[in-house]
Amino acid sequence: HTLHVYLLHAPDFLGYEGAVEMAADHPGVVERGLRLKKAGNAIMQILGGREIHPINVRLGGFYRVPRAREWDTLREELLWARDAAVETVRWTAGFDFPDLERDYELVALQSETEYPFNEGTIASNRGLAIDASEFEDHFEEQQVPHSNALHCVHREHGAYLVGPLARFALNAERLSPLAREVAREIGLETTCRNPFRSILVRGIEIVHACDEAVNILEAMPQPEEPAVEVPPVAGIGWAATEAPRGLLYHRYRTDEHGRIEEAHIVPPTSQNQKSIEDDLRDMIPGLLDADDALMRHRCEQAIRNYDPCISCATHFLRLEIERR
Repeated sequence: HTLHVYLLHAPDFLGYEGAVEMAADHPGVVERGLRLKKAGNAIMQILGGREIHPINVRLGGFYRVPRAREWDTLREELLWARDAAVETVRWTAGFDFPDLERDYELVALQSETEYPFNEGTIASNRGLAIDASEFEDHFEEQQVPHSNALHCVHREHGAYLVGPLARFALNAERLSPLAREVAREIGLETTCRNPFRSILVRGIEIVHACDEAVNILEAMPQPEEPAVEVPPVAGIGWAATEAPRGLLYHRYRTDEHGRIEEAHIVPPTSQNQKSIEDDLRDMIPGLLDADDALMRHRCEQAIRNYDPCISCATHFLRLEIERR
C-alpha cells in the first residue's frame, strides 16, 4: 500500500510524472513515504528473514522466532509509522478526485472478529457468503479474444471488484478504533464506489496495519518452539486470503508425501480485470473533448487505482484514437 500510495498513485493526483519529479517539490512527503515503507520492510526482515519473498516461514510456523529484544528495536519506529500513516490519510484527503461512481459487486473476506487478512468467509454486498472451498462453484476464469489475461467473473453477476473498497465496505466496523476515527475525520463513508478514492481507503488500511502491529508487539508471548509439526497427508485444501490488491484464492492437491500435485491460484488482478476495463469504458465518453495526453493520463490513472504490478502501474499505455 505505501509504495502504491506514495510512489505510483499520488503523483497522478498532483500532476507529476512520477515520485522523482514529485520529490523535487515535496521532499518531506516522499521521505515520509520511504520511511513508512522501510518500517514495514523491517517487520518482514525480522520475522521473514528478508524484506522480499520471506524465507523464514515454514509449514506449522517459522524456522526461527525472533527474540523480544529484536522486536524492541522496532517498536518505536512502528509508533512513528502509525502517526505517519494518519498524516498520509489527511494528506491524500486533499486530492482532487475525478467524478466516477460505479455500481460494483464488492467481494472480500468477511470475519466476525477482525478486519480481514487470513480469516473469514468470501462475502459480497449482494448477499454472497461462501466458504473458500466453494469459490469455483461461484466464480469462473474466462479467456477473452482481445487479451492474454484471464478475466475472473461471478457466474451470476459478471464483473466484480476486490481490494480496499470491497474490504472497507464489508468490514469497516472491524477496523481498529484509530483507523475508524481517521476515516470519520475525512468523511469516508463505509461504502465508497469511486475507484479513484481507493487511495484514501489504502491509507486507512495502513493506519490499521500499523496500529495492529503495535498492539501485537505489546501483547505477543514468546513461544517455546518456532513451529509445530504437521505430518504430510494426501488431500485437497482451499484458502482465501486478502492481499493488498484484493482477494487471493488458492487450491492445492497433495500426495501422501505432502508434495503438491496440482495448484490453482486466482490472483486479485485477474478478478479485477473486467472491472478495470469497464471503468475505462465508463470514463471515455467524458474525456472525448480532452486532448490525447490528458486522455492517456486519466486512463493510466484509472488502471493505477487497482494497484497492478509495477510493470502495469508505470507509464505504459499505447492509446490509439480515431476522431470523426
